[in-house]
Amino acid sequence: MSTGRPEPGPEGLSRHHGALASDHQPPPTAPVSWSLPRWRAYEAAAVLCYINLLNYMNWFIIAGVLLDVQKCFQISDSNVGLLQTVFIGCLLLSAPVFGYLGDRHSRKAMLSFGILLWSGAGFSSSFISPQYSWLFFLSRGIVGAGTASYSTIAPTILGDLFVKDQRTRVLAIFYIFIPVGSGLGYVLGSAVTELTRNWRWALRIMPCLEAVALVLLIALVPDPPRGAAEKHREVAMGGPRSSWCEDVRYLVRNWSFVWSTFGVTAMAFVTGALGFWVPKFLFEARLVHGQQLPCLREPCNSQDSLIFGALTVVTGIIGVILGAEAARRFKKVNPRAEPLICASSLLATALCLYLALVLVPTTLLPFYVFLALGELLLSCNWAVVADILLSVVVPRCRGTAEALQITVGHVLGDASSPYLTGLLSSALRAGRPDSYLQHFLSLQQSFLCCAFVIALGGGCFLLTALYLERDQAQAGQPGTGTPKAPTHIRLRAELHRGRKDQFVHSFIQNYLLHPY
Repeated sequence: MSTGRPEPGPEGLSRHHGALASDHQPPPTAPVSWSLPRWRAYEAAAVLCYINLLNYMNWFIIAGVLLDVQKCFQISDSNVGLLQTVFIGCLLLSAPVFGYLGDRHSRKAMLSFGILLWSGAGFSSSFISPQYSWLFFLSRGIVGAGTASYSTIAPTILGDLFVKDQRTRVLAIFYIFIPVGSGLGYVLGSAVTELTRNWRWALRIMPCLEAVALVLLIALVPDPPRGAAEKHREVAMGGPRSSWCEDVRYLVRNWSFVWSTFGVTAMAFVTGALGFWVPKFLFEARLVHGQQLPCLREPCNSQDSLIFGALTVVTGIIGVILGAEAARRFKKVNPRAEPLICASSLLATALCLYLALVLVPTTLLPFYVFLALGELLLSCNWAVVADILLSVVVPRCRGTAEALQITVGHVLGDASSPYLTGLLSSALRAGRPDSYLQHFLSLQQSFLCCAFVIALGGGCFLLTALYLERDQAQAGQPGTGTPKAPTHIRLRAELHRGRKDQFVHSFIQNYLLHPY
């Protein structure tokens, strides 16, 4: 006859001695069931794409009105490059913080805070008077700190909503908005300046669009558990969590991540230099070729920003789609297709950029052709490099990995390249006659280093291909944190579970002290 005696073990103890067992009950370790309707996932992706558009419009809206900003605040070429350096510098200092918080706390809250920070700083900067140029530099730094939250965290949410080919396609659409947003930043800045005759209104329109983005983020974007799409055991609540230092140690031993990060750094260096200086370079090129009058007072002619912005939008859309589709198709044939596509496109970009710069003193048409082709090839990589990172890094380290890649890419890339390009241009011009032709030639020659840097980036992706399959296999193994966690973490987890002690305690209570 059954006595109703509970079975020994954790479950029996929990039913028969609830109050006593609560002192020993470990946190749940079974994976939490989490699902989201497919249409909701695509809805969330659409909102994140819209915010990514605004994010990159903020990056380059100042470049679209650069001549007006220089005239307003009386800033030289060597110093105006610091605007982008300050912006990127604050972004890279903030990225590790947001990456750490995004791996451990509410990613939705981090994104909301970032949007409030960058929109508030951007709006405030439109009211700074010319004698407080340092305050304008500071405001650009705060905008950079706010955008760090989005650049770091948003891709990890998409990585937890989609997997495999779906993730490749969604990331392709998401990263289309890097060149599209960059191009629209130029277009918005120059178009609003042309309509209002005041470049400051470009900074006052953006917060209205960002307020809409904040409402959509709060209402429509979920915060999925880490690794939900792959159904890793990392979705479990209360599992052991490695420290930030251990995550970084794992990442620097992940050679696919390391070499792809250096490749992204080369891309950032060239993108930062070209994105900041090309509108002015086009202005000076047309001036030298007799197609443009000098700018003697505000507002300056914004035609060059519109041309470069439109070029960036069109080539960006086509390039990202081509790169993502090529990667999706060819990796079925060659598992190393993604880094090989990145390497070949960067090497071809280096050649196009060199030819454009060599030919521009003679004629403008070949310059536009090769510049457009170079931008197209460069844009092929944006979605592919993101997919590489998500495929070689375990889910619970992706926020930290994004932050680390952003930090390295910006420190060695677009944080320094606008300033270095302007500094080199000023240095070359110092020993030459003060003429429009020499201004143009100095900037042209300072751009030549970009062709060399982007070729180095292609070599880094070739090295990435050597380690890709091994690191993807390691990242695909289910676990509760970084692979091969240190011994003391594993022991701490086992002690935390305390299953052996629970079994003994349950056996004594149920069978020895209360046998009937």
